[in-house]
Amino acid sequence: MPKIDVNEKLFFALAGRTYGAEELELALQGAKAELDGWDSNSGVPPEERTIKIELNDTNRPDLWSTAGIARQLRTLAGGDPPAYPFFSRDGDARPATRRVVVDPSVLGVRPFMAAFVISGKPISDSMLRDAIQTQEKLCWNFGRKRASVSMGIYRTSLIQWPVLYKAVPPKSVRFVPLQMTETLDLAEILDKHPKGQEFGFINRGKKLHPLLTDSRGGVLSYPPIINSADIGAVQVGDTDLLVELTGTDLPSVTLSASIVACDFADAGYTIEPVAVDYPEPTEFGRTVVFPYYFQKPVSVDSGRVARILGRSFSPAAVAEALARMGVRSEIHGQFVTVFPPEFRNDFLHPVDIVEDVMIGCGMSTFEPERPKDFTIGRLTPVETLARKAKAILVGMGYQEMVYNYLGSGRDYIDRMNVPGDGVLRIANPMTENFEFVRPSILPSLLNSESVSGKAVYPHRIFEAGKVAFKDDAANYGTVTRTHLGFLSAHGEANYNEAASLAAALLYYLGAEYSVEDCEDPRFLPGRQARILRNGTAVGILGEVHPRVLENWGITVPCVAGELDLEAYV
Repeated sequence: MPKIDVNEKLFFALAGRTYGAEELELALQGAKAELDGWDSNSGVPPEERTIKIELNDTNRPDLWSTAGIARQLRTLAGGDPPAYPFFSRDGDARPATRRVVVDPSVLGVRPFMAAFVISGKPISDSMLRDAIQTQEKLCWNFGRKRASVSMGIYRTSLIQWPVLYKAVPPKSVRFVPLQMTETLDLAEILDKHPKGQEFGFINRGKKLHPLLTDSRGGVLSYPPIINSADIGAVQVGDTDLLVELTGTDLPSVTLSASIVACDFADAGYTIEPVAVDYPEPTEFGRTVVFPYYFQKPVSVDSGRVARILGRSFSPAAVAEALARMGVRSEIHGQFVTVFPPEFRNDFLHPVDIVEDVMIGCGMSTFEPERPKDFTIGRLTPVETLARKAKAILVGMGYQEMVYNYLGSGRDYIDRMNVPGDGVLRIANPMTENFEFVRPSILPSLLNSESVSGKAVYPHRIFEAGKVAFKDDAANYGTVTRTHLGFLSAHGEANYNEAASLAAALLYYLGAEYSVEDCEDPRFLPGRQARILRNGTAVGILGEVHPRVLENWGITVPCVAGELDLEAYV
C-alpha cells in the first residue's frame, strides 16, 4: 500500500487545524489511512518535522499527497467542499492562451498529454518536495511505473509557446538531462542516466521515442524518462510553472492532472488552463483544455444504502454524509445522484457511494450487532466435483497448481494467439501484470511450463479454479465458472495422450460426453477436439500450437485441455 511523508507545518495549514497523535490516528480512519510514524521531536521546528502516513486504499490516488489527505480530513470535520472553477467541461471549455500541439508521430508511441500552469506565488521547499512525492506516487503506482502515466514540471519563463509533443528517432536529438552535465542522445540516456536505466524498458526497442520541446526546439523533457537540465530544473522560489502529464490512457492522464491541479489550488496557487491540440479526435474532443472534468454522475437508491448499512437512511441523510466526504449530490425522489469531485474517478458502482456514506457518517456511529442467523457450512456441488476430479488427476500422476486470477493482456491474449474481445479488463488496474481477469486456465499452466525447462520431463500439471469472461446474456454482462485445466509436456506428447486423459477423467466422474472437430487458434489444426455434453461445448483438448509454444518460450511439445466442471453439476 502507498506510504507518504507529509511536512507537519504544511499538512496542518492545509487541514485547517493541528492534531495530536491520538486525534490524527482517529481522523485518518476517514481516509482509510493510518499513522505510520511521526518525527515529533520538540527540538525540531514544525517546518522540518515529518509525519508518515500509510494509505490502506489503492483506488483513491487523490489521497497520496499532503493536500489530498488534508482535504479529506478538512471536509470530514465539517469544512466546506472545495470549489475548483478553473476546470473545463464538455461543451464549456475555458479560454487558454497557452497551447500544446500533439504531433501525429507520437500517436503510436505515447499518444496522450494533459497540461496546466501554476502561478500566483513562488513555490516553497515543502510544496516542491510534496509535488515531487506526488509525482513519484502517482506515476509509480497509478501510472504503472510511468508506463501509462508520467509527469514533469518546468519553468515557463524559459519556454517559447506553443509547446510541441512529438516522436523522434532516438539518435536524432541530443540534450543535457537533469542531474547531468553531459549532452546525450535519447538512446544514450537510456543506457547512462539512472532514470534511463530504471525506466528505459518503456521506450527501449522502439523506432520513435517521445519528446517535448518548445517552439524554438528547446527540450523540456524526454517522457517518461527525464527532464532537461535547464527548462526542467525547477527550484525553490520559481514561479509560473508548467505541469504536464503524458501517457497511454487518456482518462488516467486526465485524472492525474486533475489531482495535481487540485493539490496546488488547495495550497493557494492559481491554476491557468492549457489547451492541448490533438491531430485526431479523442474521447474528450480534438482540442482539450486542461484541467478537464470528465467524470460521469452515478445514482443510488437510498433504500439500497439502508439495506447495505443496516440502518435507515433518508435521501437527505445520504446527501449530508456525502457532503462530509466532499462529494456533491442531488436528490431525485428516493434516489441520490452523485457528481464525483474533480480529483476522483472511483465511483464505478452504487456500492462505492454506499461506502462513502458509511465513512461520511463515521464508522464509529454504527452499533455492532451479533449475527442473527445460524448456518452450517458445506461444500457446494461444484466444489465436491472439483475435489473428486483433483483426486483422479493426482492418481494419474499430475501435480496440482494454484494461480492468481488476475494477469496481463500479454499472457492471456497475445501469447495465446486469441482475440481479446471477451476478456474482462480491470477498470483501474494498478499494474499491467494484474490488468485482466483470466478467461482460461491454460495461460497459467503454460506460464509454469515456460519456467520449468530445466526440470526432468515429463511435466504434468493441472488446476481447478475460477475463470471469467463476457456474456451479454448474463445479468451483469459477465459470468464466472469453475474450470479444470491440465497440461502435459514431454518429447512424445500428442493428441492421443490428451484424449485418453479426458476419457479416463470423465469415466471416473461418471460424466457423459462426446467430441467433435474444432478450430481453436491455441491448438494445432486437426489435432484438437471440442468436448460436448448434450450437444453443448463444455471443454477442449489437443496439441498446443507451435506458435503459442514459441510465444511462451517452450521448446518441447505440449498437450493441454480445459473442462467446464459446472456443466456437470
